[in-house]
Amino acid sequence: MTESIVNDRTSALPHTTWNGGERMNGTNGANGAQPRDIGEEIFGPVCDRIHCTSEKRAALEHLIELAVELAREGREGRKIGTLFVVGDHEAVLKRSRPLLLDPLQGHAAEVLHIERPELRETIKELSQLDGAFIVDWTGTFVSAARYIATQLDDREFTSGLGTRHAAGQSISKQTKAVAIVVSQSSVVRVYSGGELLAEIIPELYMMSKERLFTPHASVRTLPKYGLSIAVSEEDGAA
Repeated sequence: MTESIVNDRTSALPHTTWNGGERMNGTNGANGAQPRDIGEEIFGPVCDRIHCTSEKRAALEHLIELAVELAREGREGRKIGTLFVVGDHEAVLKRSRPLLLDPLQGHAAEVLHIERPELRETIKELSQLDGAFIVDWTGTFVSAARYIATQLDDREFTSGLGTRHAAGQSISKQTKAVAIVVSQSSVVRVYSGGELLAEIIPELYMMSKERLFTPHASVRTLPKYGLSIAVSEEDGAA
């Protein structure tokens, strides 16, 4: 049963990288850039804000990329909301519980790594289930469909965002994990230390800064990738 879920439930599409807002196959990106160079160009400022080590940075960039793909594509014609919690996975597992039989349980670690194209397609399918994905800092998926209880008081909760965001904010405060939330409004939000540090909008337009939830945000648009990104400034500097 080791690889059945990975092989049977996916179409094994090739791994994708960003080029002009479109997908492309192969190892090189725009102007000969390597795929991870493209990931660094797009998501590097988000990782900088979280103060990632090089190992954590690679896993985080892959997961943010996957989250943006889900936000942009949805699944089977409908918008998808889901939650990825990366890092400090043992503490996260202790603070969560399964909503159903874990569809990732019992599979070898090598088939559960974020860089495997067939796994990425499986995760997109499983994102239609309720609950969060738990990922370790190597980029290996540990569990799926986990319920994460929210432990925030009224002053900490971000008004206007739903329970999925509250769960991400809460678990990032309780542990050293980073939470990546895909909203059904097609926005990706990144939490660390209980704070909203970034919003990624997979569109060519950017809503006004007043409509952003990220505090003291520095905003940039990347037309060739079809993205707008807002990252909170250090120490609240505007």
